[in-house]
Amino acid sequence: MGRSYGDACLNPGGTLWSTSRLDRLIAFDDQVGRLACESGVLLRDIQRLAIPRGWSLPVLPGTQMVTVGGAIANDVHGKNHHAFGTFGEHVTKLRLVRTDGETIDASPGDAGPGLRPDWFAATVGGVGLTGVIAQAELQLRRVSGPWLEAETIAFEGLDEFFALSDGSERDWEHAVSWIDCRSAGALRGLFMRARPAGETEGAAPWRARTRRMPLTPPVSLVNGLTLRPLNALYFHLAGRRAGPRIVHYEPFLCPLDSLLEWNRLYGPRGFFQYQSVVPQAARVEATREMLDAVARSGEGSFLAVLKTFGDRPPAGLMSFPAAGVTLALDFPNRRAVPALFERLDAIVREAGGRLYLAKDARMPRSLFEATYPNLAEFARFRDPGTSSAMSQRLMGS
Repeated sequence: MGRSYGDACLNPGGTLWSTSRLDRLIAFDDQVGRLACESGVLLRDIQRLAIPRGWSLPVLPGTQMVTVGGAIANDVHGKNHHAFGTFGEHVTKLRLVRTDGETIDASPGDAGPGLRPDWFAATVGGVGLTGVIAQAELQLRRVSGPWLEAETIAFEGLDEFFALSDGSERDWEHAVSWIDCRSAGALRGLFMRARPAGETEGAAPWRARTRRMPLTPPVSLVNGLTLRPLNALYFHLAGRRAGPRIVHYEPFLCPLDSLLEWNRLYGPRGFFQYQSVVPQAARVEATREMLDAVARSGEGSFLAVLKTFGDRPPAGLMSFPAAGVTLALDFPNRRAVPALFERLDAIVREAGGRLYLAKDARMPRSLFEATYPNLAEFARFRDPGTSSAMSQRLMGS
């Protein structure tokens, strides 16, 4: 879809392939929830086909405007990692086309003759560098409908966040937190959790409402003058929805889809997203250090998201999630931001964490090599005819 935050979907000086026309649904068995499709199919279109039939994708990222191939190549995660893991865990088969003409059918584990699990592990999370994903087979999950029982809880401080997060894992499928990086005094935020709704009597009528950012302002609308009042307004407006309620899954799981081209808010210079994961043992100290570094820098983030990952084996060699906590921060592209990123890099590296390739556009090669331990094994599966701006920056070709 060309909507990546980073440079994995760019290829300066080379050929750029579009899979937008690989958008056919091939087969759907609504008895067992098995869907075969081409890689350019949007997650949104799968949901709108499957949910009325009692099925759903088990994992959705923060937007449904993602192709199946992109979701596999980045092994995307959602707000329910502790319960359902990553997108790649629910792919039962994929077809890979290499630039030398070879076609490879791959599947996790020992799924049968001719299905190659090593290629599957390299392609899931492999940021498109093992070849072109042409088709995939997905295992959907049973659902009773599109509704969720949701709850929003205001909190102060990291200790309260982690207590809420740990206490929600057993009974709540989805959990995520928005934090106010510019709040005075103790950190404050909104903890949002949800689970499939058994009863929907309290559900308000719902229809998709999509707005569009109509223009790109000459300067970023997210800046030092606007950030504190924007965060305060969001905290108080969202806090008014505290308590249990029935909500449609789209605005809860995919809030970014309600405002298309929202990235224009950051002006013509755009923005960087910095998303890290640090392991369980370092989660409190490292998260506090990163937030302190952001505060000292004078920069801030409006879309600041904090959530935990469950302890699950990765689906791919280069999958990002690991047991611990992930912090995602958006920053306008400003002169002071690179120095802040260097400080955050040092904290993440010392904590034994790593950055998310799907959203990266500036990670130093040394940090990449130090924090992705399966890189040498992954390199054996590279398609020598495939490159990207990301591969050139981080792997030299």
